[in-house]
Amino acid sequence: MASLISCPHCGARPKEEFSIRGDASLIRPAPDAGADAWFDYVYLRDNPKGRHSEFWHHSSGCRRWLIVERDTVTHAVHSVRDAALSKLGGEPA
Repeated sequence: MASLISCPHCGARPKEEFSIRGDASLIRPAPDAGADAWFDYVYLRDNPKGRHSEFWHHSSGCRRWLIVERDTVTHAVHSVRDAALSKLGGEPA
């Protein structure tokens, strides 16, 4: 049985239609932030265990950016929402 993601625009779709961008909780530094802040933002990432929010792009569907909350251990999806309507974290690049 295929894993499905419930896109708020297209309904339940196979996970293969999506690409994962990464951590949705990161805050982008100010343009004039120092090199250390940019280095941390670009290269340093946590590897969380459990529930985590990520940016996903519905690349083979509506092409919208979504925030998917899923468990990194079980891969169970707990929620999906439109990233443009969300106040969580930074912005997808």
